[in-house]
Amino acid sequence: MSAEKNLFDLGLTLPEPPTPKGVYKPVLIDGKHCYISGQGPYLSDGNLITGKVGKDLDAEQGKEAAQQVGLTILATLKAHLGSLDKVKRVIKVLGMVNAVPEFEKHPYVINGCSELFAKIWGEDNGIGVRSAVGMGSLPNNISVEIEALFELH
Repeated sequence: MSAEKNLFDLGLTLPEPPTPKGVYKPVLIDGKHCYISGQGPYLSDGNLITGKVGKDLDAEQGKEAAQQVGLTILATLKAHLGSLDKVKRVIKVLGMVNAVPEFEKHPYVINGCSELFAKIWGEDNGIGVRSAVGMGSLPNNISVEIEALFELH
């Protein structure tokens, strides 16, 4: 199974990988592990999906924002590794949802990213351990931020 072919078959477009807006590395490779810093929902035009889930966006729009974060992570991986096929599996995903206090569907929102990864690497390798949490705010009012850990071949 080729992650690159799966992405092509899905017909999805990767945004440009974002450049750091602070003092951090977007990617750190340690042996067979590839750590991805928190990424936001960048669109192909460079804009971000913003707003609080439960107020400005509903749960479905939040899930779409999480998928867009997943695409941003894929773009970052591809830019640093050269190919998504160098990734063996997803180890961990931490999803943070910018939500109103009464919003309770954080796991549903983060499924937007997790379902994408399962389509890219398959259910055995594309689904890792995960946390999905709510936040009172996120940088630049982005709707979702996700960080991830991958195992490389």
